[in-house]
Amino acid sequence: MVKIGVVGVPGGWSSERLADAVFEKTGFRLLIDMKDVYFDSEKKSVFYHNVNLASLDAIVVKKIGPRYDPDFIERIQLLIYLKNKGLAIFSNPEAILKSFDRLSCTLQLQSHDIPMPPTYVTEDLKKAVEIVHKYNKAVFKPLYSSKARGMIVLDSSDKDLEQRIAAFQADHSVMYIQKFIDMPGKDLAVTFIGGEYLTTYARVATNKSWNTTTVSGGKYEAHSPSDEIIDLADRAQKIFGLTFTSVDIVETESGPMVFEVSAFGGFRGLLSAYDIDAASIFVDEVLMDLKERTYSKKRYK
Repeated sequence: MVKIGVVGVPGGWSSERLADAVFEKTGFRLLIDMKDVYFDSEKKSVFYHNVNLASLDAIVVKKIGPRYDPDFIERIQLLIYLKNKGLAIFSNPEAILKSFDRLSCTLQLQSHDIPMPPTYVTEDLKKAVEIVHKYNKAVFKPLYSSKARGMIVLDSSDKDLEQRIAAFQADHSVMYIQKFIDMPGKDLAVTFIGGEYLTTYARVATNKSWNTTTVSGGKYEAHSPSDEIIDLADRAQKIFGLTFTSVDIVETESGPMVFEVSAFGGFRGLLSAYDIDAASIFVDEVLMDLKERTYSKKRYK
């Protein structure tokens, strides 16, 4: 029996679905809640309750926690420790770390000349005010969030602009400020599995919300992107080397631009737009990789 653990959120839709897919294909089910994972230096390993995670054949990571949180970086470090001891982990936790927070992801993308909306990062309140006037309209984004949670849109004409920025900074000392992009009522999630293009779905606004997330009423739809968009998304995802990923892209008058590369998203969008079971595909990719690793070990013994 192949023993594959799933790091996720117990009761979470995508985490439970992935754990079920593993069970269907292997007969083994272990959904790992990282808040209950601990390191024991005397035993030189990482445990989930009484299970030595190093004894597994692999771990698949769906969610590090219910929400993005800077403290969760320590959870990723535990997975990196296991990976360095030889445990196969999908996606590579070091790749997850590169994309985990908004600033880290942006710096990676910018280092490889990936087109993105103009972005400014500062801890200086006065500079933040200046950049809003420069952009005319800007989105302030927490470094750790998903589905537009905690984001605010500010306009240079706002009379209480400085006060609103100060209120945002009270919760987010490092301010990630991005020029507001007029989207064509949708943005795109270009998905990849094992580094190969899978498909693309759109998040479509159904109301007057400035963003297209499902939390704000957006819906998922099938979408056929241009070759230019697929090529751009492919360039972006190659930087990180994630096993399963979606690249968030917006079409603008200046051409397609990347918002971010996600290490965790995509399951529900693929199911809604195409009836594609991403969890099953993910597990198949993991099993194929494990088989290739076993073959290589036997071949070079």
